Amino acid sequence: MEVTKKYTNGEVTVIWKPDICIHSKLCWTELREVFDPFVKPWIKPEGATTERIVAQVKRCPSGALSYYMNNEAGPERIDVDAETIVEASKDGPLLVYGNVTVKNSKGELMKKNNVTAFCRCGASSNKPFCDGTHRKIEFKAD
Repeated sequence: MEVTKKYTNGEVTVIWKPDICIHSKLCWTELREVFDPFVKPWIKPEGATTERIVAQVKRCPSGALSYYMNNEAGPERIDVDAETIVEASKDGPLLVYGNVTVKNSKGELMKKNNVTAFCRCGASSNKPFCDGTHRKIEFKAD
C-alpha cells in the first residue's frame, strides 16, 4: 500500500509520497523553514509563504512532493505544458521533465508529470524509478 501524507497551511496542501522519494535533499537544504527531516512532522507549511512552498515543491526531482491549492477542486497533480526535457543528474537518476506516460513490465500505463526520476544505477527496488539507492551503493556515472 502506497503511503501518502498531506500537510496544509490552509492555502496550499503539500503531498508527500515517501515510497517514491529519492532523498535529493533539495527540499530541506533550500527551504529548511518548511522541510526539516530532523523533526516531526517534517513538513511545516506554516514556515514560509505559499509562493515559496510551491516553488520549492516544483523542484522535487522525484515527484514525491506535490501540491494543490485548497481553493481549487481538482486532481492533486500539476500538468506541465512544456516540451519534455531529459537530464542525466551527476551520479544519480535520469530526470525527465514534463508529462510522461510510462509502461511498466506488466504492460500497465502510468501517467507522470512535473519531474520523473528514472534509475540509472540498476539497484532501485522501485524500477524503473529511482529510489535513492544510488547513494547507498555510491554509484558513479561515466
